Amino acid sequence: MIPSPSPRLAVIVVAAGSGTRLQGGAPKAFVPLDRDSILRHSLRGVLAAPRAQVVVVVPDGFQDAARADVQAVSGDHGDGDGGDAVRVVVGGRTRQESVAAGLSALDADVDLVLVHDAARALTPVSVFERVIDALEGGAPAVIPAVPVVDTIKRVDENGVILAAVDRSELAAAQTPQGFRRDVLEAAVASADADHTDDAALVAAAGHDVVTVAGHADSFKITTAPDLDRARALVASRRPAAPRIGIGTDVHGFGGEGTLWLAGLEWPGEQALSGHSDGDAVAHAIVDALLSAAGLGDIGTHFGTDRPEFSGAHAEAFLSHTVRLIEDAGWRVGNVSVQVQANRPRFAARRVEAEDVLSRALGGAPVSVSATTTDGLGFTGRTEGVAAFATALVLPL
Repeated sequence: MIPSPSPRLAVIVVAAGSGTRLQGGAPKAFVPLDRDSILRHSLRGVLAAPRAQVVVVVPDGFQDAARADVQAVSGDHGDGDGGDAVRVVVGGRTRQESVAAGLSALDADVDLVLVHDAARALTPVSVFERVIDALEGGAPAVIPAVPVVDTIKRVDENGVILAAVDRSELAAAQTPQGFRRDVLEAAVASADADHTDDAALVAAAGHDVVTVAGHADSFKITTAPDLDRARALVASRRPAAPRIGIGTDVHGFGGEGTLWLAGLEWPGEQALSGHSDGDAVAHAIVDALLSAAGLGDIGTHFGTDRPEFSGAHAEAFLSHTVRLIEDAGWRVGNVSVQVQANRPRFAARRVEAEDVLSRALGGAPVSVSATTTDGLGFTGRTEGVAAFATALVLPL
């Protein structure tokens, strides 16, 4: 889940390029980086940065693909339509036309704008933060930059070296590039030539542009070797070994309606109380999976501040959890869960429960066992249900 957008800050993600040099068979932002597109990776960084309204600018005909990437990354808070934290708009023939399209989609009260290349898909959050800090400190225009480390030569049209260039005065520009909105809008409106980036456009309009530290991982994916480099970086960050997590959950009887447990409805049985349907089995599985993936616990992702999960059943909880752990680089290996309760009697429906839970987890095997506590404790007194789950997650 991403937070509500800040009224002051927006990020325009420019993803309208054709990607001719990349030759990936699709516009550059929609070329696969691993199992996900370049755009989806870029959006993960943008949405992990300080909260902002986000506008994604794409080629005509790729709006639905962009909305799918937005939905995958931001969930219910970004369907790609107007009025949401993330919007998708169609770009123009040039970068400046695409930036202008992004500016036109911003809320009226935005006064700080970051323009980010989707092709810089691995830009760390710290780069966004440095640019924002400089803007909030009063700079009208800010870009991240890295020192030029190669020896630079000036050459003529025949490839003959004319002179060495002092690299101490050189820096390689990156994105996101940040601007006061009024400065960028005025520069775009008055532009009489195409510029290589937005900072050059603003500088041509007479404004000073300051730099902050960029990052080596914020390189632009332009050619096939660049894509290979990005894929190697992504692969190196994937977890290398399986991980195991445990989860427990307890709910007391006393809810309204009928009982839901292990993804099944149990007519005639007293309901469990809880923010959702009180399904202790599903909730224990969620905790076990989140624990294994290092993503916190059920309260972190399904708390009472998430009204969409009020009254929700196992499928909603488990399928959302699968998306969370997949975004973190994991898949479900298998799950084992034990139920401690006097009621309901699981024996006749155990296989059915395993099938329902497995389908909610994308087909991963689930085993369910049930026991009583010989009259001991609150479960022995038939006051509620306890569930204990163990989950194995594997690297994607």
